[in-house]
Amino acid sequence: MYNLNDKVAIITGGALGIGGAAARKLASVGAKVFIADIDDSEAKKNVKRIEKSGGLATSSHVDVAEGKDISRMINEAVEHYGRLDILVQNAGGGVVSKAIHGSALDVDEKQWDLGINIYLKALYIGAKYSIPHLKSNGAGVIVNIASIHGILQEPGRFVYEAAKTGVIGMTRQLASEFGPDGIRVNAITPGHIVGERAAENWKKNPTGHKFFANQNLIGRTGTPKDIANGVVFLCSDDSSFITGHTLTIDGGITVQLQEKFAVKQAQYIIDNPDTNLSL
Repeated sequence: MYNLNDKVAIITGGALGIGGAAARKLASVGAKVFIADIDDSEAKKNVKRIEKSGGLATSSHVDVAEGKDISRMINEAVEHYGRLDILVQNAGGGVVSKAIHGSALDVDEKQWDLGINIYLKALYIGAKYSIPHLKSNGAGVIVNIASIHGILQEPGRFVYEAAKTGVIGMTRQLASEFGPDGIRVNAITPGHIVGERAAENWKKNPTGHKFFANQNLIGRTGTPKDIANGVVFLCSDDSSFITGHTLTIDGGITVQLQEKFAVKQAQYIIDNPDTNLSL
């Protein structure tokens, strides 16, 4: 059982999905949780859910596309709880990802700036304003949520892939820079994770869901709790000798030889000709 008693943790995008699960998991092992999210209603619901389970949490409206919001978030958390020990940088949802789809020829500079601001620049600003507080403690943890799209690349997602690859590089650099100050910085690269909203859509399309589940060696898609478990491990003393590391939690999708994988998926479509592949 992990013990994060009295540690103060900020989770960006902490209302739903990976961030929501991470906030609940951290609170369940004693952390005092500060949920930062643009969705005030869902953030407050998650706070109540944590409190009902005996945890301690609060929330604040934060748009990570705005640097001043991130700076304020750090200050609010420190003012509310008196310190800061953990920063989990998760915010940046699928709606933004869809808005910046396209190749380097398709996206315009506005789309590039939007994606980089949310998926990469926001993490730099979070580190910039949190690290002085972590240094004052003599120790601290930052966990950056990247993606397997930072390891393997997909056509048509130029901005997202560039940003998530950048998150992995940023994580390593921060770890090398601030390790001597007792600050550990790691990243997680999730695979196909089905959050609350996606789960509702997949209920209407079970064969499509199974198609994507089959891509993973584990035979299922991931859940936010799968990633939350990794977050808590990286925030705990059990990972005290781990920094600059990228923890892949993807059900095994990134270790497969593609030729056999493609044959397997083709056979699935042959066996299930009515499969709907709409996400």
